[in-house]
Amino acid sequence: MERLTSPPRLMIVSDLDDTMVAHHNDNENHSLLRFNSLWEDAYRHDSLLVFSTGRAKTMYKKLRKERPLLTPDVIVTSVGTEISYGNSMVPDEKWVEIMNNKWNRGIVEEETSKFPELTLQAETEQMPHKLSFHVDKSKVQEVTKELYKRLEKRGLEIKIIFSGGIALDVLPKGGGKGQALAYLLKKLETKGKLPLNTLVCGDSGNDTELFTIPNVYGVMVSNAQEELLEWYAENGKDNSNIIHASERCASGIIEAIGHFKLGPKFSPRDVSDFLECKADNVNRPGHEVVEFFLFYERWRRGEVENCEAYTASLKASSHPAGVFVHPSGAEKSLRDTIDELGKYYGDKKDKKFRVWTDQVMATETTPGTWIVKLDKWEQTGSERKCCTTTVKFTSKENEGFVWENVQQTWSEESDVKDESNWII
Repeated sequence: MERLTSPPRLMIVSDLDDTMVAHHNDNENHSLLRFNSLWEDAYRHDSLLVFSTGRAKTMYKKLRKERPLLTPDVIVTSVGTEISYGNSMVPDEKWVEIMNNKWNRGIVEEETSKFPELTLQAETEQMPHKLSFHVDKSKVQEVTKELYKRLEKRGLEIKIIFSGGIALDVLPKGGGKGQALAYLLKKLETKGKLPLNTLVCGDSGNDTELFTIPNVYGVMVSNAQEELLEWYAENGKDNSNIIHASERCASGIIEAIGHFKLGPKFSPRDVSDFLECKADNVNRPGHEVVEFFLFYERWRRGEVENCEAYTASLKASSHPAGVFVHPSGAEKSLRDTIDELGKYYGDKKDKKFRVWTDQVMATETTPGTWIVKLDKWEQTGSERKCCTTTVKFTSKENEGFVWENVQQTWSEESDVKDESNWII
């Protein structure tokens, strides 16, 4: 959050499973990739992305290896009982103190073990401030009432959250996704960085609290589960700041951005004519990079229209002495690299090949000179590679950007550092 010097234009706070990430009917992550391109193109530079998930950190990291997730500014894990910041996921120690208030995990374990209706979830789901169980929906009300009573008698203040039609989580009373969001908003306000707009996004019961925070917009994706829809019918139906989207998962989030007029809603992945798009965006160096790597993906999938005209335009906007530095350290002419793309047209057709950009940040180092840094990902089937990429641009008023050089190095996140078939 420290990278922003002024209040964020938009803060998106989104659940992951079946909200940001589609687990059904989207094998190539099209919905998520649409959101990724929109965020990196139009929002990353002045907005905040927060993931708020029921997953523990280990399971969140597992999901990152399985799906093309962006790197959030803040990650709220274990149903709002853990808050971490940045790439290194640095824990918020003050939040830990809040979670410790009137909480004793040992006592919770002891009391919940007396309920045969409760079945412990996997060990990966059990955290210092969260115990997770499976329970039959018909038993929830009875178990919840009795459990509250027993733990209160033992001096604890707890919260019980039911979601997904089967999952029951026991947390400290101060925990939960909504409380974590309220804490973040207060922290940002104290620093003079309260977001101009906040959009919360969810699909299940453990997201309900997000929609109760004052002065936020909310979207329940079209595939929202029964318990969240029931809450909406009883509590949120008359709130014009909350919508039930017609689109699934991340596409529903994009729909909400447009509905509430929170900013650009047109994802670069919805572009069909790259030349037309290029002509309309001459003042955004970050856009140049997002658009190029999307073109690169479609080129290798054999899906690009006007491909020769676009590469000619790209070559014309590259400096004659421009250099591309391969992750191996080898250097070659930038224009020659663009020429070489020709022989790779369609070589990834039908191979589930995807490319996405993450953490795209553009800085004007001197008037007319820009440095854009990002992580560029490639995935073919289950194999993925990541390069930290730096692009230098120069610009002239009304004449667009000139690519000066591109330098890539293997990222520590890259699963396979295989240099074969890595073009740019």
